[in-house]
Amino acid sequence: MGRHSEDVKYRGRRRWNGSHGQVWLDGELVFEIEKFEATVEAQREDVIIGNSVDSKVTNLKGEGTMTVKAVINRNFRKLHEAWCAGTDPRSTFVGLLDDPDAVDGQKERISIDNVWFNKLTPMTFEKGKVVEHEIPFGFTPEDLTYLESID
Repeated sequence: MGRHSEDVKYRGRRRWNGSHGQVWLDGELVFEIEKFEATVEAQREDVIIGNSVDSKVTNLKGEGTMTVKAVINRNFRKLHEAWCAGTDPRSTFVGLLDDPDAVDGQKERISIDNVWFNKLTPMTFEKGKVVEHEIPFGFTPEDLTYLESID
């Protein structure tokens, strides 16, 4: 019994490998990227119907984390200086998930505007380890756009 073309199309090598992911911050490639995650969470409020608790989405919350292998301090010195001056700068992320083994060469690309940063770590290190910075951020979910999606 032979395999159907759909079975062959989705073999293990077709699973996404994050090694080819890329992120741009304000148009500049973040070449030190180790990990990137952006999530949208539905904020809900309980709604009572009879004796049951149901729920209603009341708003959306966007947040994420970018982990970079430290090479340079990037624009985060400027961000710290802006915070100290009382301003809250906003940025744009573009994320690309591209794997050469993807079915039909498909890619996923998103753009996130109105990104704010929540915490900076001016210095961190551990002996015998490559220095990494974890950078949490927030964004307004309405400012997330799907530029390319897998069909």
